Amino acid sequence: MNGVTGRMGLNQHLRRSIYAIIQQGGVKLSDTETIMPRPLLVGRNAAKLEAISKECGGLPFTTDLDQILNDKSYAIYFDAQTTDRRAEAVKKAIAAGKHIYCEKPIAESVSTALELYRLAKSAGVKHGVVQDKLWLPGIMKLKTLRDLGFFGRILSVRGEFGYWVFEGDVVPAQRPSWNYRKEDGGGIIIDMLCHWRYVLDEVFAPVKTLCCLGTTHIPERRNEEGKPYACTADDSAYATFELEGGIIAHFNSSWCVRVRRDDLLTLQVDGTKGSAVAGLRDCWIQPYGATPRPTWNPDIPSPLNFYDGWQKVPEQDSFDNAFKREWELFLRHVVKDEPFRWDLLQAAKGVQLAEAGLESWRKRAWVQVEPLIA
Repeated sequence: MNGVTGRMGLNQHLRRSIYAIIQQGGVKLSDTETIMPRPLLVGRNAAKLEAISKECGGLPFTTDLDQILNDKSYAIYFDAQTTDRRAEAVKKAIAAGKHIYCEKPIAESVSTALELYRLAKSAGVKHGVVQDKLWLPGIMKLKTLRDLGFFGRILSVRGEFGYWVFEGDVVPAQRPSWNYRKEDGGGIIIDMLCHWRYVLDEVFAPVKTLCCLGTTHIPERRNEEGKPYACTADDSAYATFELEGGIIAHFNSSWCVRVRRDDLLTLQVDGTKGSAVAGLRDCWIQPYGATPRPTWNPDIPSPLNFYDGWQKVPEQDSFDNAFKREWELFLRHVVKDEPFRWDLLQAAKGVQLAEAGLESWRKRAWVQVEPLIA
């Protein structure tokens, strides 16, 4: 597990996924079979690795990736490093015969992302990408509503994502400084449009075209040592997507927004028969028959409380951590050859959408999202 000293690698992938799987007794396949992961922690800071190792019961760790890739007792290479380091390390792991599972974006360009897919395919190793939001309870409830035909014909999707990331001068920043430096692989477009690609493709319909405007609202921040640095990457993105079937989707993604909504991520889906609003965990619905009939009159207080007309979707299933659920599926894929469709080609589609978003911003134009040729 390379990159476990970082925020995502430590919290979501080690603590809440792999170490949680170990603590629950592994992934149970049957009464006689269980998958028990045996992780090795990899990073560049030995002191941080040692502290994480002690927290997780004394897991082995190393700062020498090249040496450990030659160890045949480890079958899977996982990468949660910064984006600019990922492709080179994944290539080494493929050459060493390791199965590949990694965070997104898997590369900074579509050409490199496709190269990784072709290398993995040619080497005959299994490969997958983290697409965690598909296992968020709120998103899963939206998919259930779609499958039940609740929406009728879906008309539009509106996504609001983000929160205020402090600049690091008075209040400590809650995201790493490399996120705001383009030269280190930072930027919200390359980060979040990879997410929106698989959410839109799998929950609603494939993306056909997009128009995206990025910006750097905060020009200077403080790094982990408290020193000021220039922000060279976009910290906000405003994108409109045209999906197959005429669905229009719009996503605002920002690290410079204060939250006055139900959650850090909310999706509103409007259809001919009903609408739904989903957060990370909860989902509210308003069917056609319960839709109020407002009239425009700004001269008097509204007689309607528009929140009253929504019904919360009940908990009809149990929901585990989204990252952990996908980890378990990938482990089953490697050990038992069970299907796993979220491969490096799907990862390349995310990079493709981010690259198209940057092109649209640069050209101030709509950009066609062509089928990706493997």
